Amino acid sequence: MKTKSIHLIVPALLLAFSSFLAWPQATLTRVAGKVTNAGKPVPDAQVVLTNLNTGRTFKAKTDKNGSYEMVGLERTNYQVEVSDSSGQKIYSSKQGITGEANGQMGGVQQLDIDVAQGSGGGPKYTKEQVEEIKKQNAKAEGQNALIAQAQAAMNARNWEGAIPPLQQLSQQDPNRWAFLQALGNAQLNVGQYDQAVQSFEKGIQVTQNIVSGNAPKDPKNPDSDPVKAKAGMAQMLTNEGNAYLKLHKNPEAVAAFEKAANMDPNPGTAYFNLCATQYNSGNTEGALAACDKAISADPTRADAYFIKGSLLIAQGKMGKDGKYDAPPGTSEALNKYLELQPDGPHANDVKQMLQFIGSKVETNYKAKKK
Repeated sequence: MKTKSIHLIVPALLLAFSSFLAWPQATLTRVAGKVTNAGKPVPDAQVVLTNLNTGRTFKAKTDKNGSYEMVGLERTNYQVEVSDSSGQKIYSSKQGITGEANGQMGGVQQLDIDVAQGSGGGPKYTKEQVEEIKKQNAKAEGQNALIAQAQAAMNARNWEGAIPPLQQLSQQDPNRWAFLQALGNAQLNVGQYDQAVQSFEKGIQVTQNIVSGNAPKDPKNPDSDPVKAKAGMAQMLTNEGNAYLKLHKNPEAVAAFEKAANMDPNPGTAYFNLCATQYNSGNTEGALAACDKAISADPTRADAYFIKGSLLIAQGKMGKDGKYDAPPGTSEALNKYLELQPDGPHANDVKQMLQFIGSKVETNYKAKKK
């Protein structure tokens, strides 16, 4: 019997759609502080900031320590009002919100309020400060519009439509690896494999700097968390490997999959891709090792058992008694595929291989699961 050849057995691309939907809009700044009365915390107080340009209000309630926090405020002038737990207004003032914290734009601005001071006025802006605030607000609004455009296109699987706004976002903010990751995914989906590799390489470099601690701290960048950056790097390496496969650059694909597997907290897909790529390259030993790692990382991945069984059966020999001697573990791997996917696309092939080596074909997996 001739075992069926396997070509380019690579699973669906790892596109991580949820990460697109979780992209934050370019929220302009955060405000946090404490409400006190002559130094004593004021719990259950209502803090209201009203944008003096748009009339938009932001509300927060203080906790037992008098602390509160708000997010998404534009950088401009606000009317600040505080009411106690009974609803009585106990403080009112005007305050400029710049988004500056410890001399850095984009941090959490501390706005502590002592109601014992009564009404008062906040800091006044210079003409230069007003212009800078307008510039920052315009940039954030433009980025929000591009993010919304890219998200809508990706949700509709309109990859060509997603590429232009993603390119603009990546150019505007080259330290946002999530933009580069999404751009690479979109390019991969439309067959722009060389461009996808370039986008992934740029994103991988950004994540490497974050993970290694070489990237500067940027409170404006929501992608600066090292744990998220490491997971993003693993995903980009996996899809970079997929792009290399499309370019028929198997050695580069293998290298990318190996790097992804070494850092991904869930390396099952990377190892499976490595298993299939090594098989297609004729590296049986490397393919078997990768398949075993894929199975160890994800014991429910049926195709890993199928490839392993196919590799093992090809190493068997015909005995003097006329029976085909398959290596140990062959029937177990093939039957495990049937257990996981009794009606899967390779089920008939697996049954033929089991019959060829004289092994019993298990048919009661569905019954066992009941």
